[in-house]
Amino acid sequence: MGVFVYLPLVLPLTALPIARLAEQHLHPRSATRLLAAVGVLLALCSTLCLGLLMVVGTAQLPGNPLPDSWSDPEVRAAVPYEVNAGIVAIGALAAVLGACGWTVYRHVRLRIGAGRALAAAPSVVSGDVAVLPDPEPYAYALPGSPGRVVVSTAMTECLDDRERRALIAHERAHLAARHHRCLLAVQLAARANPFLLPLRTAVSFSTERWADEEAACAVGDRRVVAIAVGKAALYSHRAPDVSAGFAAFAAPAGPVPRRVEALLAPVPPARLWPPSSAHAALAALIAAVGTTASALSSLNAAVTLVGILHAATPL
Repeated sequence: MGVFVYLPLVLPLTALPIARLAEQHLHPRSATRLLAAVGVLLALCSTLCLGLLMVVGTAQLPGNPLPDSWSDPEVRAAVPYEVNAGIVAIGALAAVLGACGWTVYRHVRLRIGAGRALAAAPSVVSGDVAVLPDPEPYAYALPGSPGRVVVSTAMTECLDDRERRALIAHERAHLAARHHRCLLAVQLAARANPFLLPLRTAVSFSTERWADEEAACAVGDRRVVAIAVGKAALYSHRAPDVSAGFAAFAAPAGPVPRRVEALLAPVPPARLWPPSSAHAALAALIAAVGTTASALSSLNAAVTLVGILHAATPL
């Protein structure tokens, strides 16, 4: 196993350059999928590393719940780790599982609560759009079966007809692409390893950019979408605490000026490779090497530990 078992804990740092550059050089659809996949894989390897260290620590403790033969002197000699490393790993793994469990629980609770509140509220439903009579401006995508685009009457009054179409198209894009799943996945990844927090922020921004681009295609005018994004953010900012339970399902708005600037620029290239910048290519290479090294290190440590413990366990 060697020191390689510790590598998955720090290798998520190799994904930081691509998290910064993906939004500048990749189409937001490609950036979302790439960053979410990298984050989830790195988080799984990191969690597996903690699990292996926990097994190592408990295997070295007499009276552990594992088979007694796993804590004999030969196993201790074959697994060159101090007991303290395993004890620390137990606490870290418990914290990771607790944080991930709370995140999933909160997501499910808010989703159910939002659905019930929407069903009980007086609203005008037209297809997948529900308009709530509310003096506070907001709009969000509520996933479900079926998903709903929820807009307050105050928000509809802030925008003209084309801007309202852009807003609805934006929220429909969130539902169609199931962005809530990507956001939940990177939230769990960030709970598993704090080094992945920048990836969570990047994915939150790229999902908003993805929905912006889909809205621009639906409306046929990027400038109209840029105006709608700016106006919606401006009016929503005046009432930041409105419908907190509902708004939890909307992807974070992200830096609005950057979104508007991107919409006023040409359409980003849809290709994933080759990258349009040498810096992006280098960042992608570093992220690929780090992710591969993390996966191989975790696999090597797992296979080695299973072999050691299997040899120490009588058949």
